[in-house]
Amino acid sequence: MPAYATPQSAGMDIRANLTEPVELKPFERKLIPTGLYIALPEGYEAQLRPRSGLALKHGLTLLNTPGTIDADYRGEIGVILVNLSTEPFTIADGERICQMVIATHAHVEWEAVETLDETERGAGGFGHTGKA
Repeated sequence: MPAYATPQSAGMDIRANLTEPVELKPFERKLIPTGLYIALPEGYEAQLRPRSGLALKHGLTLLNTPGTIDADYRGEIGVILVNLSTEPFTIADGERICQMVIATHAHVEWEAVETLDETERGAGGFGHTGKA
């Protein structure tokens, strides 16, 4: 079962559910099964995020991060891991491979307009303030 490592953790640890170890070669990606099936209430999502320890120590991360599990999805949760290091890494059954955060979300209704209202920022993006 997903579990919080500490009382104030935002994310629950998610573990690999494997019949045998899986090796990830450098720059290889694989879908890792978790054995988890969940049913979230309407208005919620589960976000899958990398584990910082795996990223720093072994160069492992998630390709689609955060990965979103919708409330109406009923299949097994799979985690797309990628090895960005120069060394192979072996994933064992039960190994913590990512974190899952449960979050609320809203649906919006779009309205087509000819112009947008003005703001101080305007169209500035990608470091436009010059601040680090």
